[in-house]
Amino acid sequence: MSLPSHTARLLWKILLLIEAWNILGHDAHSLCLNLTVKSQARPGQPWCEVQGSVDRKPFLQYDSDNNTFRPVGLLGEKVNATNAWTDLTQTLGEVGQELRMVLPVIRLEKNRTRGLPTLQVKLCCQREAGRYTGASWQFSFNGQTAVFDTMSMNWTVIGPGVRGIQEEWENSQDLAEHFRKLSAGDCSHWLREFLEHWEKVLEPTVQSVKFSDNCQASSIQLITWIIPSIFICSVLIGIIITKHRRRSGTRKK
Repeated sequence: MSLPSHTARLLWKILLLIEAWNILGHDAHSLCLNLTVKSQARPGQPWCEVQGSVDRKPFLQYDSDNNTFRPVGLLGEKVNATNAWTDLTQTLGEVGQELRMVLPVIRLEKNRTRGLPTLQVKLCCQREAGRYTGASWQFSFNGQTAVFDTMSMNWTVIGPGVRGIQEEWENSQDLAEHFRKLSAGDCSHWLREFLEHWEKVLEPTVQSVKFSDNCQASSIQLITWIIPSIFICSVLIGIIITKHRRRSGTRKK
C-alpha cells in the first residue's frame, strides 16, 4: 500500500530535518576522505576507491573503474551540484594519481609484500565554533601506519614499511606543502561550504514542516473536540429515547 503523495513528502522532509540536525546540532564537525589506492589493478577491478563522510555520515563514493563520483545519502544529494563538490571531486582524482606514484617508494621498503601493494589513506579535517581546529593524513600499508599532523607538522610512524612516505615528503618540500594545503585549507573550505549549504536547505524545510505540523496539530485538536461531543450527544439521545419509551409504556398500562 503506497502512501499519499503529501504524506510521503512530509516524511521525506522530516528525514531531511533529522539528518541536518544530526549534523548541525553539534559545535564540532569533521570531513573525512578515505582513499584506497593500488599501483595496478586486475581487470574489472578499480585501482582507486574513495569514500567521503561528514561527521561520520557517508555522502560520497567513487571508484576508478566507473570513473564516477556518486552522491550518497541526503547530504550527498543536496551538495552534488555545488562548486565545492566539483572542486572536491576534481582534487580527489588528482590526489589518487599522486598517491599511486608514491606506492613504488613504499614497495621498496616492503619488498616482501605478496600480491598487489595497496595503500589506504585517510584525510580528516575538523572545524569547531566556525573555526578550523585541525587536520591530519593517515597512511596505512599492510597494517603499518604513518600519521602526519598538519597542525604540528609532526610524523607518527608505526612500522618501517611506511617510512618511505615520510622520507618522500621530507625530500620534496613541494609535495609536503601541497598535501598540507589540501588538509589545512581545501578540506576545511569544503567542510564549511557543505555545512553552510545544509543550513540554507534547512531553513525553508523547517518552515514547511512547521506549517504541516500546525495543520496536523489543528486537525488533532478538532478531532479531540469532535469525539467527546459525539459521545455526549449519543448519551443524551440515549437518555431521551429511554425516557420516552418508559413514558409510552406507562401510558399503555
